[in-house]
Amino acid sequence: MPSSVRLNRGANPTMNILPSDGELTLAGDFPAADDAQWRALVAKVLKGADFERRLVRETDDGIAVQPLYTALPVTSGLPGAAPFVRGAAAAAAWDIRQRHGHGDPTLVNGRILEDLGQGATSIQLCLDPASLKSLGRILDGVDLELAPIGLGAGADFAPAAEHFLKLAKERAKTPHSLRADLNADPLGAAVAGAAMDLEAAIQGAVRLAALVAADWPGVVTLVADGRPYHAGGASEGQELACAVATGIAYLRAAVESGMAPGAAARQIGFALAVDADFFLSVAKLRALRRLWGRVLEVAGAVAAMPALRVRAETATRMFTRFDPYLNVLRGTVAAFAAAAGGATSITVLPFDHALGSPQPRSRRIARNTQLVLIEESNLGRVTDPTGGSWYVETLTEQLAAKAWTLVQEIERQGGMPGSLRQGYLQDLVAASWAKRRVAIASRKVMVTGLSEFVDLGTPAPAAGAESVPPRADLPVRPVVAHRLGEEFEQLRARSDAILARTGERPRVFLCALGRHDEFAGRVGFAAHLFEAGGFVPQVHETAASMDDLGQAFAASGARQAAICSSDANYAAMADAAARALKQGRCGRLYLMGRPDPAMQAGWQEAGVDEFVYLGADVLATLQRAHEVEAGKPA
Repeated sequence: MPSSVRLNRGANPTMNILPSDGELTLAGDFPAADDAQWRALVAKVLKGADFERRLVRETDDGIAVQPLYTALPVTSGLPGAAPFVRGAAAAAAWDIRQRHGHGDPTLVNGRILEDLGQGATSIQLCLDPASLKSLGRILDGVDLELAPIGLGAGADFAPAAEHFLKLAKERAKTPHSLRADLNADPLGAAVAGAAMDLEAAIQGAVRLAALVAADWPGVVTLVADGRPYHAGGASEGQELACAVATGIAYLRAAVESGMAPGAAARQIGFALAVDADFFLSVAKLRALRRLWGRVLEVAGAVAAMPALRVRAETATRMFTRFDPYLNVLRGTVAAFAAAAGGATSITVLPFDHALGSPQPRSRRIARNTQLVLIEESNLGRVTDPTGGSWYVETLTEQLAAKAWTLVQEIERQGGMPGSLRQGYLQDLVAASWAKRRVAIASRKVMVTGLSEFVDLGTPAPAAGAESVPPRADLPVRPVVAHRLGEEFEQLRARSDAILARTGERPRVFLCALGRHDEFAGRVGFAAHLFEAGGFVPQVHETAASMDDLGQAFAASGARQAAICSSDANYAAMADAAARALKQGRCGRLYLMGRPDPAMQAGWQEAGVDEFVYLGADVLATLQRAHEVEAGKPA
């Protein structure tokens, strides 16, 4: 607390614990600290290590995240006012929106009624052409005036809207009482692989928006959806830019069709993914309002900002099929970020979302996650909880600047339609995923439960549906969706197949040289690494003699081995250990640690096939290990 803050003495004489002058200067006896003093103290702790490398990390957008932030000029304004970073003027609980897929109408209807009866406040429907005619049965017993409905029909947004609005006319008392999101998004449908005439689809969507604006004031027709790009591997800035540029494309088309800018703006909502990176997800939602507020300011429609709907959904790319209960933690962090970032509705996907149809327990946990945040954490009573944080405010501004630069480039490329036709954005997202994949493969970015901290005792999930390659004749090249741990899951699936076929998982023989304190660190490193590929580590301690090493390996049932110890022991013992293991018919031999250049050639001659160390491509190592298990040359 600043030293200028003073407390006045209370009137109760029994509580007179302050000085006789009645005032206490807090922190008054402490000298003010500055950045230079802090840096000097940090330098002592680092002991010569590079400050930037040790304490500064970089986001996927190239934003440097500092270890300490200091005061900055306040630019985020007040809630409800420009530049709209801080969200609504008054705190209010968000909309708990549960997502439901298509299927048997009676079954889906039962799940919807259960969710609404147990705390959900709205429903997001994923519709296919076959389910449109059953929409009445799906929503049987649902009061459309109390439970807002969000549609998700992809390229079939027009017939979905027609069926829903017809149903709404029959059930709603007045058009003004209906709140719904039709979620027409031709651009999003195109990047998801829909075959359509993009320009005609956009014109159809804005015509629908004009009709809805006239007859259904509580219904929003269009959505600018960033989630397909996030699922494809986009950075936060890229997802933001794609969403904002999509909104600009719809706003421009609507105004050109004759709608007033304000009316057109009220017909556009947004959808973004939120993931387990809490602060980046918060900053992304705050930055979206800043960017869209600027767009509407230029368009002369800034009065529409208070009505902006922003739906946040837990990111599909962070979900895992193995050890799925960890997804509960991921979803909780993401939901917390969405609430803190000011989303108007939040969808928490069930923890078994990546496994197919969610079960009742997982849907209940998804609901309750939000109910706890609202009712017990009281987040619904706080406006912009992170506002004023120097870190969050700075990150919001930096992220908005990065996204705005890309929005301008998209506009130079012909806006979203032109950028997608040329493949500019698809290439950008693919490059971002390729960079992210390298970080995952080397475990610089860890996927808990898959690439690190693996539990091989968890049951194997049921086989998922095979992905269908996109058609080659589509007018817009799709953005291919990924999950962060998908390639490690493929390795685990191969291990599960071996387990099912033979009754045992593949093994790796860990040759631990010397004393426990000399090999423990690298044995642990090797064990975690090979478990990520579905291999069971078997530790064999070798003090000095190599006489029985080959026999011990042969008796282990393993086909591969890894030598683990200190650099000093490697210099003295690795050569003999490698020769002994090769004599025991070791199919592939690893040495854990970065090799000494002076010793590397000799170790390779003795039989070491691969050196594995921090920062190496672990995924490639494990893929080669499975090739050995399959009897193929690695």
